[in-house]
Amino acid sequence: MQILPQIIFVLLAGFAIFLFTNNIIQIKKNILLGKDEDLSDNKSQRWKNLLLLAFGQKKMFRNPLVAVLHFFVYAGFIIINIEILEIILDGILGTHRLFLPFTGEFYTFLINFFEILAAAVLTGCAIFLIRRNILKIKRFISHDLDGWPRSDANYILITEIILMSLFLTMNAADRAIQIQQPLSEHYHQTGNFIISGGLATMFSHVSVSTLIIIERSCWWLHIIGILAFLNYLPYSKHLHIILAFPNAYYARLAPLGKMKNMENVQNEVKYMMQPELAPTGTAAPMRFGAKDVMDLSWKSLLDAYTCTECGRCSAACPATQTGKLLSPRKIMMDTRDRLNEVGKNIKANKTFKEDGKTLVNDYISTEELRACTTCNACVQECPVSISPLNIILELRRSLVMEDSNAPQEWNAMFSNIENNFAPWKLSPDDRDNWAKEMEN
Repeated sequence: MQILPQIIFVLLAGFAIFLFTNNIIQIKKNILLGKDEDLSDNKSQRWKNLLLLAFGQKKMFRNPLVAVLHFFVYAGFIIINIEILEIILDGILGTHRLFLPFTGEFYTFLINFFEILAAAVLTGCAIFLIRRNILKIKRFISHDLDGWPRSDANYILITEIILMSLFLTMNAADRAIQIQQPLSEHYHQTGNFIISGGLATMFSHVSVSTLIIIERSCWWLHIIGILAFLNYLPYSKHLHIILAFPNAYYARLAPLGKMKNMENVQNEVKYMMQPELAPTGTAAPMRFGAKDVMDLSWKSLLDAYTCTECGRCSAACPATQTGKLLSPRKIMMDTRDRLNEVGKNIKANKTFKEDGKTLVNDYISTEELRACTTCNACVQECPVSISPLNIILELRRSLVMEDSNAPQEWNAMFSNIENNFAPWKLSPDDRDNWAKEMEN
């Protein structure tokens, strides 16, 4: 039954796309659990960020060699998969190299270009595996990657190597069939390909029937691998392949170090000075900072899902490098883990059912939050515009202002500011006394 492979392909592709769509919708719902934050200003700058940071990977080029390798892996994998459009149409229609009759020599040029990129992807992934597992670069072996995160990175690199190898082997077997059966109605003459054309010589003594099995097996494994990879993304750090673009566009444009004014605190002071301005009636209690993921902004939650776990933030963090418990990368990973847990809770119960956990304390400790110096090094280094500092500040505000949980030294400073309008234990009336010495 010749139509059976087409039916199988359509069912397989449809099921894979259905699963992926459901997962992406769930991730979107999780992100929208966050508080509203208006990041729609200065659209020209936002499009510039999208092009330079997401497409151009501008920050990656601080280390040119790694940047070039990463660019080849990223761009190569994305561009090569343009070929998926032809594979999908071939699978649905039962054709083979559908675009070849319409594009002629340009088709050969395109496949040659794809093969060069495939070789670059293979090389880049192999080097990245060596860096992670043999050279053991410091930021790839830290304990915040223990367990699944470290395995996840390796799985992705190995998967990309397998997919590119299947692509080249498929083309090589295809070319070998063309050489042995130049008048085949199904395997059209494409011309020689740069890489797979050379590999085709390895199949010179293989029968056509066996070559067809090899070519078809590679074709099916390649597309199944792509569909499996697609559905693996929502569970992997490599979701940044998709989310890096909106995250770069919605990056906060305020200068680094500028802290967001807490309107609730400002209003409390205003009402003390001018009680007549205070709202009448019983108002809902104000919340200061963030205790759980729902208290963070949607942009911070988007940051958590976009995190590449590359560790550049932690490598630049002075607290991390001096042995403190804080790791900005872990802050993002913990936020994502908690958000996933909250999303599953809401999905199961239709609304959030208290589970006795919060992001602060259960996932991120007080010691981690206090170690942050707010230097913005993590924000500066992130290649996809993530801000661990925003999450740290909101959690720390909750600790101090909601739970009165602050070190003794901080409490003394807070008391002095409240009573003396300065961090020092000096009466405001005595503040000018130092100048009297200058009169003598």
